[in-house]
Amino acid sequence: MIFIICIMNAVEIIKKKRNGGKLSKEELSFFIQSYLERKITDYQVSAFLMTVYFRGMDDEETLNLTKLMLNSGEIVDLSALKGAKVDKHSTGGVGDKTSLILSPQVALFGVYVPMISGRGLGHTGGTLDKLESIPGFNINKSIAEYKDTLAKIGCVMIGQTSTLAPADKRFYALRDVTATVDSIPLITSSILSKKLAEGAEALVFDVKMGSGANLQNEDESRELAKKLVSVSKKFGKKAVAILTDMHEPLGNNIGNWLEVEECIEVMNGALVNDLMKVNNVLAGAMLMLAGKAGSIDEGEKMADDVLRDGAVYKKFLEMVEVHGGSTDYIKDYKNLKRAKNSFTVKANEDGFVSGMDAYGFGLASVELGGGRKKAEDKIEFLSGIVLKKKCGDKVAKDEVVCELFAEDASKLEIAKELVNGAIKIGNENTFKKTLIIDIID
Repeated sequence: MIFIICIMNAVEIIKKKRNGGKLSKEELSFFIQSYLERKITDYQVSAFLMTVYFRGMDDEETLNLTKLMLNSGEIVDLSALKGAKVDKHSTGGVGDKTSLILSPQVALFGVYVPMISGRGLGHTGGTLDKLESIPGFNINKSIAEYKDTLAKIGCVMIGQTSTLAPADKRFYALRDVTATVDSIPLITSSILSKKLAEGAEALVFDVKMGSGANLQNEDESRELAKKLVSVSKKFGKKAVAILTDMHEPLGNNIGNWLEVEECIEVMNGALVNDLMKVNNVLAGAMLMLAGKAGSIDEGEKMADDVLRDGAVYKKFLEMVEVHGGSTDYIKDYKNLKRAKNSFTVKANEDGFVSGMDAYGFGLASVELGGGRKKAEDKIEFLSGIVLKKKCGDKVAKDEVVCELFAEDASKLEIAKELVNGAIKIGNENTFKKTLIIDIID
C-alpha cells in the first residue's frame, strides 16, 4: 500500500494556482489561517493574489474562499431586531457616493440598514474615507456599539472590526496596492465575506460598468453581478444586482469631503440628476427586498419622495451625531471647504462635451491626494475635483469644465494632464447615456 502524504506549504499552493491548478478547501484554509497567524508574509500573499488575478477561480473555489473569509471571524446576529435588515454594496466607481444618502433614506421606512464599508481601491473612492472627512466621525465601533446604534436609529456605517472577516481586511489592503483589485473571485469573496458577517438578510449590489469601474470589461461586470447574486443565495440571502453606468463620474464632485458636501446639497434640495437616479433606484430595490414596496419602480418613487422633503437630511445628521461626528461642520457645508491650491481646467474649443473618462478622473483624484498609492498613504480630505460640465453639455472655448483642488500645489501638475486627457469635446451633441443598464435577480 502506498501512502501519499500532503504537506501544506504556502509556496506550493502559490505554484499550484500559478500553474492553473484548482485549490482545495483545505489548501485555501491553510493559506488563510497561516496568514492570520503571520506564518506567511505579505509578499507571499501578494504573489497569491496575483496568481488568482491571472488564473481565476472556479465557482467551487470562489464559494470556499468566501466561506473561509467569512468564518475567519465573528458573524453578527441581528435576530433581536424585529424588522427587515437590508444593505447595499457598490463594486466601486468614481464619484460614487450613494451610500451616504440611501443609508439614512431607507432607514426612514423602518428598514434596518447595517452597513460595513470599505476604503478606496485603486482609482475608486471608499465610503470610509468619505465618512472620516467629517471631523470626529467614528467608523471603528465595536460590534456591541454597532448593534446598539442600528437598534437606536435604524442605520449604522462602520469599517471592518478586527473580529469581522479579518482575513478579508488584510487581503483588501494588499489588493489596493498590488494591482489585483479587478478580479471576480477576489471581489466576490471580499464583498460577501463582509456583507454576510454584518447580519443583513438581503443585499442590493450596485455593479458598475464602464471605464471608471473596477472591472472595466462589461462582460466581466455582468459576470460579477451574476456571481454576487448566486453566491448570496447559496447563503440563504435575498439579492438583486443593478448594473449602472460608470463611463463618466457619478454626480459633480470627486473626492472625500467634496462628495459628502454634494450629498448634503442633494439632501437639502439640490438637483443632481444622475446621482439621484442611481441612488433612488438602489434605495427602491432595498425597499422591495424589505417588503416595503411591490417593485423597484414603486420603491424608487417612495425613496424620491422622502429625499425631497428634507427628512433624509435630518436622519443623516442624527447618524453623524451618533457616530461622534461634528454636525456643526456638516451644517456649515455652504461655505465650500476646499484644499489650499486649485486649478481650473478650461475647454480648448467650442462644442459639446462628448466624453469624461471616469478612469482618468479617478486617477487624477488619487494624484491630488484623494486616494492612496501605498497602503500607508494619508488621505487629504479636501482634495479632489468639482465638475462644472458633464457629458452632453454645450461648452465654449475657455469655459471652465472642472476645478482641481490639492493641499500640495505640485500635485496639480500630473492631475491636470490626466483630466485634460479624459475630457473629449465634439462638434455635435451625440452623447447618449443609460444610467441603469440592467437588473439581475
